[in-house]
Amino acid sequence: MTAHVCGVLGDPVAHSLSPVLHRAAYQAHDLDWTYDAHRVGAGGLQQFLAGLDESWRGLSLTMPLKREAMGLVDTLSDVARVSSAVNTVVIEHQGGSRVLHGDNTDVPGAVAALRERGGAEGPQRATILGGGATATSVGLALLSMGVREIDLLVRTPERATETRDVLVGWAADARVRVLSLDAVVVPGDVVVSTVPAAAQGEALVERLAGAAVVFDVVYDPWPTPLVAACDGVVVSGLDLLVHQATFQFELFTGRPAPLAVMRAAGEQALAARNAGR
Repeated sequence: MTAHVCGVLGDPVAHSLSPVLHRAAYQAHDLDWTYDAHRVGAGGLQQFLAGLDESWRGLSLTMPLKREAMGLVDTLSDVARVSSAVNTVVIEHQGGSRVLHGDNTDVPGAVAALRERGGAEGPQRATILGGGATATSVGLALLSMGVREIDLLVRTPERATETRDVLVGWAADARVRVLSLDAVVVPGDVVVSTVPAAAQGEALVERLAGAAVVFDVVYDPWPTPLVAACDGVVVSGLDLLVHQATFQFELFTGRPAPLAVMRAAGEQALAARNAGR
């Protein structure tokens, strides 16, 4: 079978578990594919794309490339267009030419993760820490599940304007507020953190840890301060990573993703990483 190449791009990216998940799926399907991590910083995506040969089939994008990719692909899925973020690039070769399709698997991945952990039972309000591309994607997932009030808590409110506009544009009846990370608010039914664990100060954790559902997109280090203080349902960054990766695998290969295999590989890799500290 023809060997194909995929990879995850971002900066930082050395910590990414995506290679572990995708390689496990390739092995399960006996595919002669490779998947590696490539450090690509802001402004470097166009050059990286220019250097790809015909063996490449897919890219997973992490920060800071999700919005940069919007202007570099040939087509966009509806969810990528609405979210203004691309975390997946499917590469097709047609008659000697290359076509790049941009998609966003973070949105359906977040929905799947919440439903799997029981965090999708009629939430009405959400509090999201952070205002970047991942916050946008999880916000869209929550809106699709019935949430109609979202507070975005950010360090620099001006930087969350695009996220707010995307969310309100998708659900005109939603109320989306952009507030300072230090603002004292009543936590929503779901609290989502898209900020580093180091940014979860004691005061912030005390204000938000009482939520019924805490969804932290971080998976390393784990648990984060917010998760450690939570007594309710926890949705982890690994949950999100695995589910969005299953959608990517299917887009890249056209085969059903082995969810259990990918999750087990991720859990094993995290356990080994933590044991070595």
